[in-house]
Amino acid sequence: MSAQLPSPARIARLSDLDLAVCRCFNSAGERRVIERLFAVVSRLGDGVFWYSLMAVILAWEGLPALMAVARMLLAGGLGLALYKWLKRRTLRPRPCTRSPAIRVTVAPLDEFSFPSGHTLHAVAFTVVAVAHYPGLLWLLLPFTVLVAVSRLVLGLHYPSDVLAGALLGGGLASLVLGLA
Repeated sequence: MSAQLPSPARIARLSDLDLAVCRCFNSAGERRVIERLFAVVSRLGDGVFWYSLMAVILAWEGLPALMAVARMLLAGGLGLALYKWLKRRTLRPRPCTRSPAIRVTVAPLDEFSFPSGHTLHAVAFTVVAVAHYPGLLWLLLPFTVLVAVSRLVLGLHYPSDVLAGALLGGGLASLVLGLA
């Protein structure tokens, strides 16, 4: 039995819902303090936080941390290649190009929306780091959630971009952790 593809009308409804949820999150950024908080989180999620974390783990643990950091770097490299490949294939415009109601106060790193690379990397780095250092969960889980939410508040991604990024990041982390 073959699976049926969703109808164009259903896809349009899902797309409209995606945009409506994006608008709701984006409207929270109208408050300057919220917008600044998520702009800082987004900037840290560009890599500053993650590479600083790797440096701290190496400094704290020394040689035993090499495997964890190597896996984080591998997940990051694979994530970068995957998300760039997907963005070139899907060419999904960012929400701000679809709706003038979406405010963008932070310049996007690239032109396209799908998937969220910030979320992909945040989830991948968190899963790998916590697999090696479970005590970091209290720090990394909230930061990862903030990174994902920042993409919506800042008007840079649709919720489906963020969800896809999270799923891809989790999958990449599982793949990397499964390597001998």
